Amino acid sequence: MSALASPAPLAAPPELHIASLVVHALPQRLPDVRAAILAVAGSEIHGASDTGKLVVTLEAPSTDDMMARISEIQRLDGVLASALVYQHADTLAAMNEEIDDGHGS
Repeated sequence: MSALASPAPLAAPPELHIASLVVHALPQRLPDVRAAILAVAGSEIHGASDTGKLVVTLEAPSTDDMMARISEIQRLDGVLASALVYQHADTLAAMNEEIDDGHGS
């Protein structure tokens, strides 16, 4: 009797994870916190207030990477709190799929 080799598992298709956060920082540390957030891979800041609140989006290739980036932001010196507002994950193929806008373009 011979054992048949089982086929190698298929690799999961590449993914894209997108999240948005509201980050609350000490107002006097806002310039440093902004710079540190922008140093996090896949991050963008879309707005900030003088009171220290920032609207941040993150992109990452996996759940683990996204969680690491969120944790990195939460641990920044001067960050008081962060709140996850939105999170979405899908395959790259699905994210790049064109959507008909109803006007044929």
